Amino acid sequence: MIYFDLFWSFCMVGAFCVGGGYASIPLIQTQVIDIHHWIGFSEFMDVVAISQMTPGPIGINAATFVGTKVAGIGGAVAATAGFVTPSLIIMITLAKLLAKYGEMGAIRGVLNGLRPAVVALIASAGVMFLTLSLWNLERIPAVWTDPDLVSTIVLLAALVLIKKKVCGVIQILLGSGLLSLALHLLLQ
Repeated sequence: MIYFDLFWSFCMVGAFCVGGGYASIPLIQTQVIDIHHWIGFSEFMDVVAISQMTPGPIGINAATFVGTKVAGIGGAVAATAGFVTPSLIIMITLAKLLAKYGEMGAIRGVLNGLRPAVVALIASAGVMFLTLSLWNLERIPAVWTDPDLVSTIVLLAALVLIKKKVCGVIQILLGSGLLSLALHLLLQ
């Protein structure tokens, strides 16, 4: 039964996560934390962080990690297959429809209408990451004046490096971890 639950939960996520990996994060959170209680919020954030550092799409990696945690290798296969199945069906169908009707105004209108929803899903994930990383909270903080000092320094340093395009994502992730460790050791 757990294999079906994993497959179906990630099938629903895969069916409705328009916009890519970051857009799927709130949907995965709803399934694995709020509905099924398979993992806690902090553990979910760890899964998302690991999913970002490993090769492949975030949603598939998260499905694989959660599936493994919940039901081992079989759970990983069920969750990953569930996440991929809707995309496979939808993409084959859309490819055929776009090839035939892609220039119709109504089709263009639908595609243009999806863009704001995708931005909202990505922004939601960003706010969730920000509140957890700076205030160690699962919700938007009531008092914005007391963020974690080390986390704020690491965030600002990473933003500067990203803006100046000094180094790549891997180096920023590695450097952020090392900077955070060093600052925690120095400030203790």
